[in-house]
Amino acid sequence: MAHNEGQSDQAAMAASDLLKLLFRAYRGGLGVRLWNGTSMRLGKAAEQALPPFILIFRSPQAVLNLAIGRAPLRWIDAYLCEDIDIDGDLFSALALKDQLGNVSIRGLDRLEAITAALRLKLAILRSKPAGHHHPRLHSRRVNIRSRTENLETIAFHNTLPSAFYRLWLDESMVYSCAYFKRIDDELEKAQQQKLHLICRKLMLKRGDHLLDIGCGWGALIIYAARNFGVRAHGITTNQQQMDITREKICEAGLQDLVTVEVADYHTHPGEEIYDKVTSLGMFEHVGLENLPLYFTAVYRLLKPGGLFLNQGITHDVHGWKENLSTLFIDHYIFPEGQLDTVSHIQQAMEHCLFEIADVEALRHHYALTLKRWVERLEANKDQVLGLVSKVTYRTWRLYMTACALEFEAGDLGAYQIMSSKRAGSFLALPLTRNHLMAKEKKGCRSSLKDGGAEMT
Repeated sequence: MAHNEGQSDQAAMAASDLLKLLFRAYRGGLGVRLWNGTSMRLGKAAEQALPPFILIFRSPQAVLNLAIGRAPLRWIDAYLCEDIDIDGDLFSALALKDQLGNVSIRGLDRLEAITAALRLKLAILRSKPAGHHHPRLHSRRVNIRSRTENLETIAFHNTLPSAFYRLWLDESMVYSCAYFKRIDDELEKAQQQKLHLICRKLMLKRGDHLLDIGCGWGALIIYAARNFGVRAHGITTNQQQMDITREKICEAGLQDLVTVEVADYHTHPGEEIYDKVTSLGMFEHVGLENLPLYFTAVYRLLKPGGLFLNQGITHDVHGWKENLSTLFIDHYIFPEGQLDTVSHIQQAMEHCLFEIADVEALRHHYALTLKRWVERLEANKDQVLGLVSKVTYRTWRLYMTACALEFEAGDLGAYQIMSSKRAGSFLALPLTRNHLMAKEKKGCRSSLKDGGAEMT
């Protein structure tokens, strides 16, 4: 026992020396706690204020893996497997993605770092029983797909129970960017504002036939029918979502106005059926090569003079940069997802004969939405862990935090693009945006006879 404690102390001393060298140039401040309870503050601002987070290393090997490889996905893998943990502000902790990627240790510091790493490795070897081999998290070339135990444990999107999403989405279960009129708007209010804005942009009125592609849990189709008197139909590829949406339709007493089915957009039958079509947060999964198929299908389903509102995520003109956040999203979350620039999306719509009528940027709104989701996920951690594994919880916490930072940095964008299927020279929109900006009357739930609806 005493021998093992001595080796642990030696490993902790070597790890401390190594971490001090790695974070010497870090402009912020962070706390570090090692497996044996050793604590320290690192970074240039270490002594100025309490650190916003503490980086916890569960073993000497965790320090060595991250220090030697410094490949971005090592951080992700170590966090998901609880080799490291983060106590405090995860948003601040992810700022380390740039620090480790840009570390350049030279001269005597480099020699000290190599020496500390060797001391740490020696202490690890001495503490292991004969014949024991520490499993490698990654090969030299990072490849998370070899982590079959993680891939089997982590379930995303369609395979997770709806009860999981209910714990951190708003009451209506809207799983797309909200619309904030004030930074401190509650999530429920911001999502209702988004639904209302979409309905006003489309100038929905009693008798309109609305299709929502990728309708999720039915928030928009129910809202539009209840407040604007439209007939609304939603399609989803998720059986759980359809079942819950049908329950919500019955609870709202809207069976005569709202329907939902499991279906795919490109096989949805008919021509010139709908007055208005919406798609919120779905087209990112279509694939760039399938954009013409997607927009052509919408065009086929839309009546002449009809309006189409597409909301989705984009990347900037420099492309999908390779950093900690994007590598994580590509490998763990959306391995087949593809993003495009807003200009190319509009060009693809125009090639399919849509006329672009209005474009609104929602980048800041999406960053705020994601932060609200993370707050609610963390607040309901115990309930979440009753439904999903720790790995899944940590993955979603990290995923949404990383995305929020990408939106804040401007590497990700989000847009509502409204377009029209022209009927000759006619464009089914007013000359101005007054219908969006007009002050809404208080106390009036809806005004269906003139196609407007008022928020109470």
